Amino acid sequence: MPVEFLGIAATHDGSETTPRSGAAFDKEYTLRLARAHEDHGWDRVLFAYGSGSPDPAPAAAYVASRLDRLGILLAHRPNVSYPTFAAKTFATLDRISEGRLAVHFITGGNDHEQRREGDTLTKDERYARTREYIRIVKKIWTTHEPFDHEGAHYRFHDFVSDVFPHQQPRPAVSFGGSSPAAYETGGA
Repeated sequence: MPVEFLGIAATHDGSETTPRSGAAFDKEYTLRLARAHEDHGWDRVLFAYGSGSPDPAPAAAYVASRLDRLGILLAHRPNVSYPTFAAKTFATLDRISEGRLAVHFITGGNDHEQRREGDTLTKDERYARTREYIRIVKKIWTTHEPFDHEGAHYRFHDFVSDVFPHQQPRPAVSFGGSSPAAYETGGA
């Protein structure tokens, strides 16, 4: 099994122990840190998600358009956008990066953090929603004909995307969790 070296893509110079010195999104710092990862042989960097943090997708697109090799692991919470929109965003980012995208779906283990953006589902309900969400995104990435979806959490009609991932059939998907609901969702 190959080993992959994963780093973190920060959008500013602050940390848990050091307050940041500038804006929440410092594009020069973000690019400098990502370039350091690429120059030193790291495989991929994680663009993390937080309720009040800069949107990781445009930050990842910015880095991907300026570097040649470094892979992007984009964290995404299903509660923040509809799956049709997210699938197009991910496909576009995979195109920008020329196939260097992987998506890490975050169901959300902290109720307080989830409620900050209006997500009031229970943890088990969030896992069920994530499972449906991932299925929809994967289908959008590989389906060239319009389709309908009638699920527990999402409903739409006659949807087809005009943008498809660079990677075929699709980018890699990762997922985390350790509860029974997480195992059921991740295993699916």
